[in-house]
Amino acid sequence: MPQFAVLIYEKEIPFEDIPPEVLEAHGEVPEKIEKAGGQLTAGFAAAPASAARSVRGDKVTEGAFHDATQQLSGFFVVEARDIDHAVELAQFVPIVDGGVEVRPLLEGPPEEE
Repeated sequence: MPQFAVLIYEKEIPFEDIPPEVLEAHGEVPEKIEKAGGQLTAGFAAAPASAARSVRGDKVTEGAFHDATQQLSGFFVVEARDIDHAVELAQFVPIVDGGVEVRPLLEGPPEEE
């Protein structure tokens, strides 16, 4: 099955201020994806944008690449039938103040025989 990146963008709040029901809902996402016919292959939470470094040519700056209200807070990779199925799976992600982006992942070059 094709793979898709599900990028989670949220307004940054301290971990201890995340409502418990949101954390619980995040924990339920893998099972919901599997029940809906998808497969979660990897998932990661990101450190706050203030911990990031951005590189533009030979210039390195502190902070996220984009200065926005919502920052990348995590991402995961799913296997889904197609992008519509991947979007269906991404809708299981609980969002407080942000959104989710679904992006197809490119397959590598064909192997030579």
